Amino acid sequence: MRTLLRGLKPVKRRRPTTMDPIALLTLPNAIMALLILNLWTFMLFGIDKIRAEEGSWRISEDTLLAWAIFGGTIGAYAGRAFFRHKTRKQPFSSNLHQTAICQLFIAAFASGWFLV
Repeated sequence: MRTLLRGLKPVKRRRPTTMDPIALLTLPNAIMALLILNLWTFMLFGIDKIRAEEGSWRISEDTLLAWAIFGGTIGAYAGRAFFRHKTRKQPFSSNLHQTAICQLFIAAFASGWFLV
């Protein structure tokens, strides 16, 4: 048995490599995250519309606005138009419009538009 083991060398164990989280912040990853976020927000508006028609438990307006605030504004507007849902609800509509305006100003400022 020892003669069989003589030719083998001990295996060196490698330390597990960790990926830098900053390396994941690329433009394609950011675009994909926003697409997924907007699709999810769009689906939430559809689910809420179905539940409203059935008279069952609904998704709160605060939840819908929170998803819009975190980047799903385009999905929220698309969901409102496609499902014809929450279009006449005044406090909700004005809050969604304010969210969109704030996000436009943030995007313009981040791109350096105001610095010119």
